[in-house]
Amino acid sequence: MSDAVADRPSRPDMPSGDRLYQDLARRLITELASGRYTVGSRLPAERELSLQYNVSRPTVREAMIALEVQGFVEVRVGSGAYVKRLPGKNDMPGFNISAFELSEARLLFEGEAAALAATQIRDDELADLANLIGEIQRENNNPSGTEKADRAFHVAIARATRNSAILETVERLWELRSLSPESALLHEKARSANIKPVVDEHTAIYDALCARDPAAARNAMRAHLTAVLDSLLFATEEKAIEEARSAARKKRERYTKLAG
Repeated sequence: MSDAVADRPSRPDMPSGDRLYQDLARRLITELASGRYTVGSRLPAERELSLQYNVSRPTVREAMIALEVQGFVEVRVGSGAYVKRLPGKNDMPGFNISAFELSEARLLFEGEAAALAATQIRDDELADLANLIGEIQRENNNPSGTEKADRAFHVAIARATRNSAILETVERLWELRSLSPESALLHEKARSANIKPVVDEHTAIYDALCARDPAAARNAMRAHLTAVLDSLLFATEEKAIEEARSAARKKRERYTKLAG
């Protein structure tokens, strides 16, 4: 499980009851309202906030996503978070379902859905899943591609459980990816960082279903969704790394031309 899940508050002045990232976001909003930071100023680095509030860096990142959605900060890749506006007296901090919460829920529900589907799935449904894996690969190869095939793959497994409640639950979890602003923003960041559905992970799920092996199907689905959680946690970092690599490549190419 991710740091964001394992993290627990240890400061007596941190409120309780919410998820830890929400507690941290509320504290930062209070500090913005107090005038500690001005519009345009840069907030302390992720590492500094982590040490100051005794929370993990993924928790800081999740809190920043919440503040960005509410328009208080602007997160600039490779630079940090900058104050975009200060809270007014009528501003009430609100939180939607985060991408991390959503992925955790998917891990719990879809792992068991895959196990049940392994005992129920038909040959024609397996053939459909094989086609969808090919479609996932085609979408990945398209720079402007969507993740429709990825969604269809997971919903097809839920449908194969022959349990309408499971199907409705999985469909709702996928709807929340775009309906929740926090979730939509982080998935957009992940996509722009070139983090896409991994074909090999979907193939492992498919192979377990073909074997009609519930335990293997559960494990393959949970391994896939754990990897999704990890990729979301490091989406912005990966984008910064890739931009740095791209800049380095361009410099090398320029120097090579000059040397020639």
